Amino acid sequence: MSARSCPDWPSLMEVDPDLQFKHYFVSEVQLPADVLARVSHVSLTDVEICCDFDHHVYNRTHTDSEIADALRDSHWFDLDDWATSGQGTPNGISPHAA
Repeated sequence: MSARSCPDWPSLMEVDPDLQFKHYFVSEVQLPADVLARVSHVSLTDVEICCDFDHHVYNRTHTDSEIADALRDSHWFDLDDWATSGQGTPNGISPHAA
């Protein structure tokens, strides 16, 4: 996979140093079929997702809005959710199935 480190990596490391955010084309990341079915206005080879692929966490601010909205109902975490109520919280209790 071709990937680039997110330019905001220093501030993202403050949220959770175990997360490694990179920019991928959506076509490179094997998103669930139900997520891809919700995407209509974009070509998956033209838009990027900023994410930690291994932890299924995405950075909404650097991800196409339609992709980010489609991910909300999946097992992927928005970075804000990860930091406040997901596996990135101190007690590690997750409201999502990972």
